[in-house]
Amino acid sequence: MDLRIFTEPQQGATYDTLLTVAKATEDLGFDAFFRSDHYLKMGSVDGLPGPTDAWITLAGLARETRRIRLGTLMTAGTFRLPGVLAIQVAQVDQMSGGRIELGLGAGWFEQEHTAYGIPFPKEKFGRLEEQLAIVTGLWATEVGRTFDFQGTYYELKDSPALPKPTQPKIPVLIGGHGATRTPKLAAKYADEFNMPFASVEDSERQFGRVRAAAEEAGRKGDDLVYSNALVVCVGKDDQEVARRAAAIGREVDELKLNGLAGSPAEVVDKIGRYAEIGSSRLYLQLLDLHDLDHLELISAQVQSQLS
Repeated sequence: MDLRIFTEPQQGATYDTLLTVAKATEDLGFDAFFRSDHYLKMGSVDGLPGPTDAWITLAGLARETRRIRLGTLMTAGTFRLPGVLAIQVAQVDQMSGGRIELGLGAGWFEQEHTAYGIPFPKEKFGRLEEQLAIVTGLWATEVGRTFDFQGTYYELKDSPALPKPTQPKIPVLIGGHGATRTPKLAAKYADEFNMPFASVEDSERQFGRVRAAAEEAGRKGDDLVYSNALVVCVGKDDQEVARRAAAIGREVDELKLNGLAGSPAEVVDKIGRYAEIGSSRLYLQLLDLHDLDHLELISAQVQSQLS
């Protein structure tokens, strides 16, 4: 089971804070550092000092880390034109020496679009499908050839399809709870399917849909990596779990029900339940980015039991 650290910087984090967490992620043996792609806080936090851009952040981290994978859960398709996104991600992949992964979603948070003057189109899923076709198509085009695309929302003509990423293929992540269109999209474009903030039972059902869609599309169901994103709150005793839950404004019982919370033994046991239904990678949503002792505990007493 791969453990990856997943951050939500829109809730309040500077680049320096993210750099500190990313370096701890690397030093403590975790597999990757991922971040959300949002420009507006959610909930009752103040969000200070304000948002940071996902791909600018990852570009900086690409030069400051050496081993960990880096990526987004999920880049909002509404924020970036697909041709520009393909250039950005390929460049950051070069900067990292080939450690980038792209999680791409349709975008959903209308208020952040309004707050920063970003158009919020009504038809987002159709745009997402064209974006995936364009981004992957640009990267796959042989050097010296051009790429053309004629869609409902985007048109590219005589694109040199440059630059190329360092990796032969940047892994593409698609995720979500949709029962029909999402599995089909994952079957067509994804290297990894991520089920965010879902129970073991709901994850098992959705993984089954994705496997079936992959097989219908002519792929093997096991061609994809299956993963989950879950909030994490681990403590060496009940008091420490309660303190960490309070620090992120959550209740312990709710966290145990909906996330990975409790003692290291409790968390390892629940991780085992996700592993049993085919999840091989977990994105641990770390909401208190200043509690590096939390990361150390997870590394020493949770991750060490999963190898």
